[in-house]
Amino acid sequence: MNKRRVVITGLGVISSSGTNVSEFNSNIQKGVSGICYIEELKRLNFSCQIAGLPIYKKEYLNDYFNSIQLKGLSASGMEYGVMAGMDAWQNAGFSVNKSNIPLWDTGVIFGTGILGVDKFREAIYKVDNGNVRRLGSTTVTQTMASGISAFLGGMIGCGNMVTTNSSACSTGTEAILMAYNRITNNEAEVILAGSTSDSGPYVWGGFDAMRILPYKYNDNPTEASRPMSATASGFVPGSGAGALVLESLESAKKRGATIYAEILGGHVNSGGQRGGGSMTAPNNEAVQRCIRKAIDNASIQSEDIDVINGHLTATIKDVDEIQNWCEALKRKGEDFPYINSLKSMVGHCLAASGSIESVATVLQLKENYVFGNINCEDLHPEIASLINREKIPTRTLDFSPNIIAKASFGFGDVNACVIFKKYS
Repeated sequence: MNKRRVVITGLGVISSSGTNVSEFNSNIQKGVSGICYIEELKRLNFSCQIAGLPIYKKEYLNDYFNSIQLKGLSASGMEYGVMAGMDAWQNAGFSVNKSNIPLWDTGVIFGTGILGVDKFREAIYKVDNGNVRRLGSTTVTQTMASGISAFLGGMIGCGNMVTTNSSACSTGTEAILMAYNRITNNEAEVILAGSTSDSGPYVWGGFDAMRILPYKYNDNPTEASRPMSATASGFVPGSGAGALVLESLESAKKRGATIYAEILGGHVNSGGQRGGGSMTAPNNEAVQRCIRKAIDNASIQSEDIDVINGHLTATIKDVDEIQNWCEALKRKGEDFPYINSLKSMVGHCLAASGSIESVATVLQLKENYVFGNINCEDLHPEIASLINREKIPTRTLDFSPNIIAKASFGFGDVNACVIFKKYS
């Protein structure tokens, strides 16, 4: 039985390298880093005082929230997710459903790691001071993890699945695959999929305490995120949101929608924190198995992959990831696909990373380029021994990829890999 074909008809993104798709597309082609110095982190005695923080004027929110919704809004992940989600929805050519009848074949799967940390802090102080009645009516919506999917589902008027997934750094990629599977199983026609991540010291503090963030680049923020580099010294924290509208090909063709790319399949698994896997380290066998299963599910061969958009966080695990790709694909040296990491420009956006990076992956297919890896001129010698230097471009290539594999690997030893293809 042939699977229903699933295509992408809308994109939205909020990141430090762009708060709309056009700006984001231009900046990643130019190799523009959005990582900047943040004075507040110095004041709070962080070792790493830089981050990939989306910058926009608060007035910008008026285009997405009404005055009642804006009252007391202090959940950055909610802001990012709603902006990226609604941008993707409108980019797909859809309008907000003003009918009293839900869109029964339309759903939302929008993930997050945590939501509303700043709102939680505000609530804790008010409760401890006996001011519980001053919490406001939106506190629950802003602090429950499913608040983001519920908010988007209500704005659109969805009658299909409306849910939030959470799988650390693989959250966004997993959400896309959950949406893909629901459409291929004929359980929905259109799903808004993506993920978001709160920003700020209460989110990033734990990582700073773990000493896995770079601290030598506070005076040179744009040079700090160095995936696959010999001088990589930890990941730069980031935040934002990415959103994609997934739709059955039949539905997209029927309404004459612009099609950005097609999803061929993918796979999600876990290493069970066995065989070298742990809360913070991957089981390499599970990573390789996830990649191979994604290829099988997509009904392609490993040699069909032109580009890999890796997880590649600028830590010591980058070498292991390249090794895993080589083993899973049975490709090395000159035969290895091009590979890049968006984290060199936006940092590690945590739960939002998979969706933001998937938007970048789709843009490469649609616009015919492979963006370069900045800060990777000094390639790690162990990586250099596995694949040719030219397969890790440091500048954007004028190249038309046909198939790109996007993978994310998260805390808890969880993995997700999705296969995107140029639509034809």
